[in-house]
Amino acid sequence: MELTGSPCSSHTFAFMPNARMMAQAVTPHIVKVFGKQWYMVTADTVDGKSAQQAMTDALKAEGGEVVGNSTTPFGTTDFTATLTEAKGAKPSAVILNLYGWDLINALKAYAKLELAKEKIGVGGMIGGEQIGRPLGYANNAGVWGLIWDPKINTESSKRFIQGVIDKYNHTPTSRCYLGYAAMMQILEAVRRAGTTETGAVIKALEGHDFDGLKDGRSYFRAWDHQHVQDVLVGQAYGKELGLGHYQILATVPGDAVAGGREQNTCKL
Repeated sequence: MELTGSPCSSHTFAFMPNARMMAQAVTPHIVKVFGKQWYMVTADTVDGKSAQQAMTDALKAEGGEVVGNSTTPFGTTDFTATLTEAKGAKPSAVILNLYGWDLINALKAYAKLELAKEKIGVGGMIGGEQIGRPLGYANNAGVWGLIWDPKINTESSKRFIQGVIDKYNHTPTSRCYLGYAAMMQILEAVRRAGTTETGAVIKALEGHDFDGLKDGRSYFRAWDHQHVQDVLVGQAYGKELGLGHYQILATVPGDAVAGGREQNTCKL
């Protein structure tokens, strides 16, 4: 919220989809698979709270209800007690507003407690190969928003994947994608501007359409500097799918979930 909300800066361009975009894309699919009664587990961080708010808003728009909440400290390793409490609320799904090792550890606890056998699903705003790989197929579960996935079949995405494989001997994750694609846009904007002067580079980026390595349109919206782009929705599978740990359920165009000026508090 401090990057893409009302405190946004003319010197900041948000390359990732913001929380609203991710939540609007993934929520209908979580509802379709698991239902509308959610228990939320949220990291006590700014991004955790942003995810909680965005997912709550998206769920209410689907006519759903949050039946319980737990907040966990950043760096939590044991989620057994938290998910046992969630189980007692009898939700249709547990929504994990977590990331990194917190999310990995929470999903391990979800598998250990066998909540899927209790007909309690799991999911959240953001997952990806950077979560699926250290987690492993056996513990992988749920429906998730994805920023990028190695199964995107565009020519530019395939070239990027092969370049990473050739240099680093592994398939890239969305973290690799974000760093590569964002840096390319900075470099290309400097080239277009013919200078590294800040104001000129900002103007070169504003409103610019570019190849975001996805199927749909990618561009930096001029009035809030948000990268409007496809958001993917994936379902985690506990087996090898080839090129990743997620089956792609949907590719949601950025313009369908980014919202207009009236839904956004950023005013540059």
